Amino acid sequence: MEVVKFILFFLVMVVVTVGATDSEVRNPLRKRKPQQEQRQRQPVQQEKDAVSESITCPEEFGFFADAEQCDKYYTCENSVPTAKLCPDGLVFLEAGSSIEKCEFPFAVDCSGRSVLQPPQPGLNCPRKNGYFAHEDVKICDKFFFCVDGAYNAITCPAGLVFSNATGTCTWPDQAKKAHCSSGELFEFDCPKVGVPVEGETVNPHPRYADPKDCQSFYVCIDGKVPRKGGCSLGQVFNEKSGQCDKPKNVPECKDWYKGILDYDEEGDILTTTTKPRRPASSNSAGKRKGPKRPVVINEE
Repeated sequence: MEVVKFILFFLVMVVVTVGATDSEVRNPLRKRKPQQEQRQRQPVQQEKDAVSESITCPEEFGFFADAEQCDKYYTCENSVPTAKLCPDGLVFLEAGSSIEKCEFPFAVDCSGRSVLQPPQPGLNCPRKNGYFAHEDVKICDKFFFCVDGAYNAITCPAGLVFSNATGTCTWPDQAKKAHCSSGELFEFDCPKVGVPVEGETVNPHPRYADPKDCQSFYVCIDGKVPRKGGCSLGQVFNEKSGQCDKPKNVPECKDWYKGILDYDEEGDILTTTTKPRRPASSNSAGKRKGPKRPVVINEE
């Protein structure tokens, strides 16, 4: 009888074991699922380990620029580095290990660290943040200021152009942009000056009248590069004296403000009758003739 019970017990255990084995075959992910989840998390863990193993903090605490990428830096806490990125369009400013600050590229020297994160462009914004020239290379005096992908259109004062190098408006000869030279913008070239005779005093920055505008003139820097200037309202440029003067003293410009300003017999302004504005298609009056950084460990 005992033998029969043992045999029955043995047969039941065989059936249970076979059933479990069969169930495992039919559902292979049941026991392997935790292993699969571990494999899915593994690349992230490897990335963290790669940063900690390949980068050594120069100090126990602080903020340090990446050696190759200008908009990347590291936060070191207890000598453990964490990689960070500046907002798109900004780069990390090395201003001391205690300062965490991102700045515009024109304010930071990125020599040897020219790599940047992929851009996130938007309307009129090649990157989400920064100062950017107009997309039309021949429009030199307009640019866009972008903040988090939203832009503001800005126009430079008359005679100035936007400079990519400084993010500000400056003289065309200083900006040094294609299609934005002084000659192209003003359609004016400084006259060539002959060699001065002995004892003659020569103005190194001579002034010349704007042939199209009585109120404007050009200053030729070193006699070569024109920069546009202008007289105050009610005055015109007197080429003979090289100064701004009353219209009555410059015959070709005596009617420049006609219909806009009134003068007394001495040439002084009496009243302003309307907003001063000289249309481009005006009559012939006024036309002239003529630091510390994290160290990368070599893993070889």
